[in-house]
Amino acid sequence: MSFSKLLELETGGVSQEERQEELENMEFQVFRMRENMKEISKKYEIVGIDQTKKDNWVIVFKHAGDDTAQLMVNDCEAAFRGDWDSCMQLEFKGENTIHISDIKGPEDKGYGSILMNHLKDLAKEKNYQYITGDLAKRDWDHLDRLEHFYRKHSFYVDIDPNNQVGEIIWNGDLI
Repeated sequence: MSFSKLLELETGGVSQEERQEELENMEFQVFRMRENMKEISKKYEIVGIDQTKKDNWVIVFKHAGDDTAQLMVNDCEAAFRGDWDSCMQLEFKGENTIHISDIKGPEDKGYGSILMNHLKDLAKEKNYQYITGDLAKRDWDHLDRLEHFYRKHSFYVDIDPNNQVGEIIWNGDLI
C-alpha cells in the first residue's frame, strides 16, 4: 500500500477495522521486503524497490555478465525462494545498445512497466543510447497488448503484419 492511500484511509469514510487491516498488510510487506532483500542480495545486485499498480511492494534486482543480463522483480507478497516473479532478459550489443531478448512473467500486474522503467534508468546511467527488441510470431496472439506497452514507454514500434515480425526501438537521446 502506498502512503498516500494510507492517508486517504485515515481521512476518508473508512472504518477503523479497514484501516487496521491495510496497516497490517503494509507492515507485513515491509517485513517481507526486508527478509527478501537479505536473501536476494546474497546472489544478485539489488537495483531498487518499487510499487506495482496494485500497490504491492517489489524488489528489482539484476544479474549481469559481459554480454547479457537479467533484470528481475520479486513481489514482496511472498517469501523469496530463489525465483523471480517477472524477468527481462537482455543482451548488450556494442557500446550503445541494449537488446531485450525476452520478457517473462504474468501480465497485468505492472511488473513489465517496473522492469522497463529500471531498464531505461540503467541505459541512461551506462550511457546506452538505444534499447531494441524484436516482435516474433510467438508474440502475435498478444501483439495489440505489446504494441500498447512499448508505445506507452516511448518506443518506436515497427510491425510487418505480412511476415508476422516487428521491431522496437527506444532512443535515449530523444527523451
